[in-house]
Amino acid sequence: MKFSFLSLLAPALAAAADEDPTNTYDYIVVGSGPGGGPLSAELARAGYSTLLIEAGTDQWDNPTYADIQNFNEAANDETTRWDFWVKHSDDAARDLKFKHTTWDTGDGTFYVGLDPPEGAKLLGIQYPRAAVLGGCAMHNAGVASLPEDDDWNRIVNLTGDTSWEAGKMREYLKKIERNEYADKDDVSHGHDGWLSISQTDPSWTTNSSNPAVKIMKRLAELIGQDPSDITNLANTDLLGDFPARDTMSSFFNMATHADSKGKRSSPNNYIRATLADAAKYPLTVKLNTLATKVLFNTTTGTGGSGKPRATGVEVMSGPSLYRADPKHVPLTSSPPPPTTQYFARREVILSGGAFNTPQLLKLSGIGPSAELSSHSIPVLVDLPGVGEGLTDNYEGSLLGLAKVPISSGLITLLFRTPNAPTPKRNIYAWCGAFSFEGFWPGYPNYYGPEQYTCAMVHVKPRGQSGSVRLVSGDPLDRPEINFRFFEKGGDEDLAELVSAANILRESWQAAGPYVVPFRELHPCPTERQNGTAACGEGGQKEYFKLQAYSHHATSSCQIGGDGDGMAVLDSKFRVRGTEGLRVVDASAWPNVPGFFPSVPTMMISVKASEDIIREAREGDAGKGE
Repeated sequence: MKFSFLSLLAPALAAAADEDPTNTYDYIVVGSGPGGGPLSAELARAGYSTLLIEAGTDQWDNPTYADIQNFNEAANDETTRWDFWVKHSDDAARDLKFKHTTWDTGDGTFYVGLDPPEGAKLLGIQYPRAAVLGGCAMHNAGVASLPEDDDWNRIVNLTGDTSWEAGKMREYLKKIERNEYADKDDVSHGHDGWLSISQTDPSWTTNSSNPAVKIMKRLAELIGQDPSDITNLANTDLLGDFPARDTMSSFFNMATHADSKGKRSSPNNYIRATLADAAKYPLTVKLNTLATKVLFNTTTGTGGSGKPRATGVEVMSGPSLYRADPKHVPLTSSPPPPTTQYFARREVILSGGAFNTPQLLKLSGIGPSAELSSHSIPVLVDLPGVGEGLTDNYEGSLLGLAKVPISSGLITLLFRTPNAPTPKRNIYAWCGAFSFEGFWPGYPNYYGPEQYTCAMVHVKPRGQSGSVRLVSGDPLDRPEINFRFFEKGGDEDLAELVSAANILRESWQAAGPYVVPFRELHPCPTERQNGTAACGEGGQKEYFKLQAYSHHATSSCQIGGDGDGMAVLDSKFRVRGTEGLRVVDASAWPNVPGFFPSVPTMMISVKASEDIIREAREGDAGKGE
């Protein structure tokens, strides 16, 4: 279902724009997702006039986005979808073996597969992003999880900034969270924030005759848990604060950023709540507005530093301007839309995400000098790390067909494979009567009511060699994105994926005689399981190497220490070599924060707002304001 943009937000936007005819604000934030959305609301609530720029529309009242159960439809919906066509490696022949490779047939449709029709144009591997108020938190499955403590503490070790310590960072979860399942006196959770978080009902696990319960009991044995206690284990708080949290293999109750009625909760809610009190909170939102360049004053710097200072942004206004938008119409006979400039008295903050933030920095002259020069972009700051270090967790799945349908809730577990490099868990899995094999136009495949999947996320890939690089100096072009999966430590990472698949496969055998044998579709098709090499460790490694996918890109503008030549940001999100410019989004992470980065990125958004507001007030106090 498609919806036009008819929103209660429109009057608020028009009124706010009329109040500031000079196009000048205290702060400008580019991007409204988990990084920029909360940040812009916090700045406005602190009394600073803030402009939030979003390239998409607002879909808050569209049930495709508002109802969390529709997440597959949301990620497929052309209303907001931006299609990035990525590479998994530098080996073109290897990438062409990805079974969901997508092609443009030339007649307005896609072909997905390994045998394209004659004349079809290769697009690549789809990586959909959401151009919508609230960003990708409006089209994801809403899984709410936290990083390992070491993910926070790594930033402390890199930068020396102790404000990132794990114990302190949990306070940001509590600040944003409106928990709907924990007791009100549970001080490990927040109860009055703007982000609703709920759990599912695990009561189905009490039915011992259910095949999924039998699978769970066997899984409990395989991961070292008590099979007689699976109902209690299935209600373990995924966001809980307890000893050995990062090493405990267990079932968990999946937490989602949605309320108990299934309504999605995201930065969109917080933005709209802030706009609702325009007299108190000076927030302006510009929709259908594509930022094309950061503006700089290159002649002065604070205290004569000589660093270029961000003074605003240049934008184009209109729907579907960016070529990643499937609704984009090429401008063949008319000039591109005129540009408009907005100015920031204090700072510009980029929150466009792991793909668009490095692109915008480079278009503005901040990035690797050789790359910028090759596109005739004047170099303001030679910052080699911009667009480098892109990473993501590896994902894969065990998919099969039972003899009969298996009806149950989702089994959610985090566990450590025997070959994991540390005592920490390395696999997040969820099992149920669904199929999930990655992303392509029209995903997922439906294999019938007997389908059963255990989807897996492998955390902490050893390789982190991906890149986001310009194809031109045209801000409407998509960048070239290459994750370079398994380039470093790939054999070890693949072995862990195979080990996880073997554990999950073994658990399936406990489902019961009228359910088994499963007809496995992948990674080890049943017809190839009779002792052939294709279904040994080597064959399964090859499968995951070719068919692994991802959808949690991070780390393309990393926080790092002063001595790290590839660090783009300092611990306060400031872009090195500049003034008045920060990056607050998933690109800032030195590595993927745990299994799912959406909620952790909302947390660092609020941390960034505190850093920014504190610096502003200290600066004003120093000036006697």
